[in-house]
Amino acid sequence: MTDAPSTDRRAESRPTAERRRTTREPFVELQQVYKAYGSKQVLRGADVTVFRGEVMVILGGSGSGKTTILRLILGLLKPDAGSISVLGSEVAGMSEDEMRAVRLMVGMVFQEGALFDSLTVAQNVGYRLLEDHLGEDEIEDRVREMLGFVELDQFYDRMPSELSGGQRRRVAVARALASRPRIILYDEPTTGLDPITATTITDLIVKVRDLDGVTSILATHQLRDAFNVARTFIMRRNGEFVPSVVDDLSVLEGTEFLMLKEGEVEFEGSAHDLHQSSDAYIREFLS
Repeated sequence: MTDAPSTDRRAESRPTAERRRTTREPFVELQQVYKAYGSKQVLRGADVTVFRGEVMVILGGSGSGKTTILRLILGLLKPDAGSISVLGSEVAGMSEDEMRAVRLMVGMVFQEGALFDSLTVAQNVGYRLLEDHLGEDEIEDRVREMLGFVELDQFYDRMPSELSGGQRRRVAVARALASRPRIILYDEPTTGLDPITATTITDLIVKVRDLDGVTSILATHQLRDAFNVARTFIMRRNGEFVPSVVDDLSVLEGTEFLMLKEGEVEFEGSAHDLHQSSDAYIREFLS
């Protein structure tokens, strides 16, 4: 995938905090973005910066603007004011034709998975590749690679109706990865899942970050799952890459948090800083 480290480097430790501060490259930037639906103001001057190779977790209650930010990044919505830069391109004023080139570099995992029920798992994963006019052999190889990545290669010929909720979400991740995006957007990917199944999804988000270097934005109201992403990293053990959990929030790297309140950014920073915040709204949200 684009920006992916070679296999023999995947087990290397992640950069130190000091090095990360001096080498961070912004991949997505929203500056003073406003968006309203009729008389309802959803975003009020939101400033958001997402850096290369990191996961940005956007927290907030229902209607706080989380999904709106994802749709603005994809160009599915246009801001009323402000600028939006994706991979160095200003997208706020782009036409649909111009946005296509940007969308080819951005994968999206919709809430509930949003698979095509009339297509097999393989056809779902390869659907976007057909639009890119890839050859049949290349599409099949890519589909099998992505299903292997999410550990569902045995479900190649299954129909979505034959899958569990967690399996459907993993297929959705495979579909988002199939075009080798540089950025992936996750919209409430663990909603409705039990805690154990939700952990398989958060582990997969971490796997995409740590093994393939894909920049990710996770919109969620599930604190447990958000902190699971922050606490987890992928390490090599006995020749396999497995998730490992760190309990000390002060040493965590690779995941940043942003909290929205009534369309404004209430907090942006690390998991440790979020957990230590004395802000009354944040304390209530965390409780």
